Amino acid sequence: MSKTGFVLTIVCALGASVAAARADEPAAQPVQKIDPALDALISSDAKMSVVKSGFGFTEGITWVADGGYLLISDMPANVIFKLTPGGEQSLYLDHSGYTGYDVWRHGFMQTNGRDRSDPRFEEFPMFGSNGLTMDKQGRLIICTWAGRGIDRIEKNGTRVTLTNSIDGKRFNGTNDVVVKKDGAIYFTDGFGGLRGRAKDPDIGISYNGVFMWKDGKTTQVISDIPNTNGLAFSPDEKTLYANGSADKYVRAYDVRPDDSLTNSRMLIDMSADKRGGITDGMKVDTLGNIWESGPTGIWVISPEGKHLGTILVPELVANVEFGDADYKTLYIAARSTVYKIRVNVPGIP
Repeated sequence: MSKTGFVLTIVCALGASVAAARADEPAAQPVQKIDPALDALISSDAKMSVVKSGFGFTEGITWVADGGYLLISDMPANVIFKLTPGGEQSLYLDHSGYTGYDVWRHGFMQTNGRDRSDPRFEEFPMFGSNGLTMDKQGRLIICTWAGRGIDRIEKNGTRVTLTNSIDGKRFNGTNDVVVKKDGAIYFTDGFGGLRGRAKDPDIGISYNGVFMWKDGKTTQVISDIPNTNGLAFSPDEKTLYANGSADKYVRAYDVRPDDSLTNSRMLIDMSADKRGGITDGMKVDTLGNIWESGPTGIWVISPEGKHLGTILVPELVANVEFGDADYKTLYIAARSTVYKIRVNVPGIP
């Protein structure tokens, strides 16, 4: 694609731009089987490996088939990185989230998940981009988080904002995004793009929700999840899954022909599990199983909502993505590190 504005293609050495850090080692046996049905989806002896470490907070991991690489948001760095399956890193987009000058006032404060007594502990504002996806024309769609909108990178490299408000009020922290085959864009919005969250003086809308941008119009399509986060479609796009972030559950919705939603129902409730990890990013494989971040790692969930097993991840998981030519590698964005593990069923391209 042509490069204008903030789009960069120069290879950036990690040195001063990204703090070097040693990744936590994956468990010797990360796959924890609960149901025999898991064997068809991932082998019990599958091994996890590190693709790249040393990031601030990874999010929005997205496979770009035309080129065979990943794009990831590093939120405290306010950039989108290009990352090859072999771990080669370059800068794809600078100022990917908030683009103003007073960056110290934007994005809530986050840590890298380590105890404050750990010498590796870090704390930082989250003002970079969050969720990413590619539309059917191969254009990058960006949740700008502290930028409070949905942006798109056109084929000529131009960056445009598709939407940043509803009913005359600004969004507060666009989080995750999916694109339906007909071009409808669904995205979540919460308070995380604001330093003071729901009490920030610059608050826009007073609620979290799932929204749809279609034909230039923005509408709310989900209002029954107080803390919205991740989204994913079933293979036939007749069902949209949305999760509840720290409330730890996934709901399912039927998709009408006009792209509106109906028949809200609980798919799985993880809230009884008090171990670390929230329902954040998720993806769906070609058989309709949901690969969802949750307590201790990634929960593999059947289309009926049954917990089939868990993939243990050393760090708290933010997002997941299927990639490689056969879409049988699960890439995992987990705080400071991108991990990968091979599976037996392809994800949805």
